[in-house]
Amino acid sequence: MKNNGLPLSTSIDPAGSFICGEHRPSYRVKNLRKTESISVLGHNASGTPITNNANFPESDLFIENSSCIYEIPNPFPFWGTTYILSEPADRLAEEPQRFRFNKVADEPDQTSPLMQDLLRGALSNPEGRMYSIKDLPRTMKLALAQTCRDPEILSALARLNCRFEFDRSGMPTGLEFEHDHTGRLRPAVRDHDLFEVLGNNPALPDQYKQAMVLIPGIQGDSPVVGEYSRHSETHIWEYLRSNSYIPWGHYASNMAHDCVRYKASVLDREDMTGLRHLYYQRIYAQMAEISGVGDLVSSWENRDGALSRSRLEALRRAVLSEIRQRSASGLEIPFTATMWGWNYGFDFAPSGYRLHASHQQIHQQFALIPASTPVPGRKGASMPSYAVGDQVAHFCSRYREVFSSPFFDAYIQAIRSNTRLDGRKDLPSSLIVFEDENVMVHIPKAQRCQGEVQVMTTAGAGNVLEADSRVRSSLDNCLHRVIQALDLLGAEMVTVYELSKRFDSPDGDQRLFYCFLPRHPRSPGAFSERQERWITGHYPEDYAEALRLALKD
Repeated sequence: MKNNGLPLSTSIDPAGSFICGEHRPSYRVKNLRKTESISVLGHNASGTPITNNANFPESDLFIENSSCIYEIPNPFPFWGTTYILSEPADRLAEEPQRFRFNKVADEPDQTSPLMQDLLRGALSNPEGRMYSIKDLPRTMKLALAQTCRDPEILSALARLNCRFEFDRSGMPTGLEFEHDHTGRLRPAVRDHDLFEVLGNNPALPDQYKQAMVLIPGIQGDSPVVGEYSRHSETHIWEYLRSNSYIPWGHYASNMAHDCVRYKASVLDREDMTGLRHLYYQRIYAQMAEISGVGDLVSSWENRDGALSRSRLEALRRAVLSEIRQRSASGLEIPFTATMWGWNYGFDFAPSGYRLHASHQQIHQQFALIPASTPVPGRKGASMPSYAVGDQVAHFCSRYREVFSSPFFDAYIQAIRSNTRLDGRKDLPSSLIVFEDENVMVHIPKAQRCQGEVQVMTTAGAGNVLEADSRVRSSLDNCLHRVIQALDLLGAEMVTVYELSKRFDSPDGDQRLFYCFLPRHPRSPGAFSERQERWITGHYPEDYAEALRLALKD
């Protein structure tokens, strides 16, 4: 099927440019209405009535040359198509620094006399009944727990909801436990939704956070199987989630209870290095066990609880060499891909919808993906295991088949040679936000949300086994800078995930890359997105400029 003159539904021309569409439609609409309901809607300042006559035309309509809408097929056709509305995009183009995700300032609440009276139990009705914060409706408690930034109010809500154990100074040291309906011991909590929302509020005092959600074991008995604590300011645990939504288990690197990080603004470079180090170390160590070079890991144990950077690099090289030999010999490799993801931020609506993530204490999740999955009832049969990077691999293969040209080379060239859709020469035209010798941070021409950012290797690495220490350092630096820039622009909920090729893939063109997908307050998701139709109100070049300014700050 052809699209924009290409035999594939992609915006990347093999010559290294973007091919996009432009809608300036004119059309006739048959008026099939039989009645009308003319009403006065209100009055203007001079008293003139405002009516709804315009809503009830008398005849057929002819819409001539309506507002321009640009259509941009995603470079990867399985991600659909983006539509840019020119009118709001033109307005934002004049002042890209106005681009914001959320305009609500994250500042401490002003002391509320009403809330102070409720905390003291000093409010009463005409009959003399005294009211306190515990008398608030549940929905109001949930709203306060999510949006309030007053530590005193949050602490009071926590004490109402949890049975704490306190020290002599009145600070919580832990929770009382009770048996649930299955007989298992659980923390004594009245409302688990309220508990979760409070535990995710950055303004809740750290002593309460630690007692409720941070101390290892308080959220369950998942074993700690890794640790990063090179510097006094950074401490990270690695948990094994064996009872996981991933059938073969996954790992999570969590900032430790003595290293509280709830916002990207306080996440420093060493923190990101540690979070990512545990990811690399786990993948390399598990693959070493699988490929028969696991003795390298046990012989390199040290007091820091994590392999040094040089030993990590040596382990990577040994594993990569062994995997390539096995692949060339046709030997089975049980696990052939990785998954890595990060749900940054948390939100919960009083209506009961959890809007994002499970825990705002900064953490990242990762796992190995097997090559195949057994099919029950069919002896010896199996099916390929799903890995999101396979979609990229299949498309790249098809692109090369059609054009006799590697896709990513053309894609990177298109990014570098980009021009604006609106044709303006007086405004920024670059999609590149930051670049070093290994990695490029860029704004996708076809954005899947209002604010998507991608971090892509340009040095040829297609997965973390192919990423040497320099590439890994560049990736960690860029991931850190992007999440902090998004935070500065007001993004409160961001989904981040990795796309990579299989370890046994011979394709030297496929690049390792990461997608940042912020949730926009006014468009968190709708039926359009389910159809892979992405609607935005800005030009990607202007957003790139806004992000560049944020990186400078």
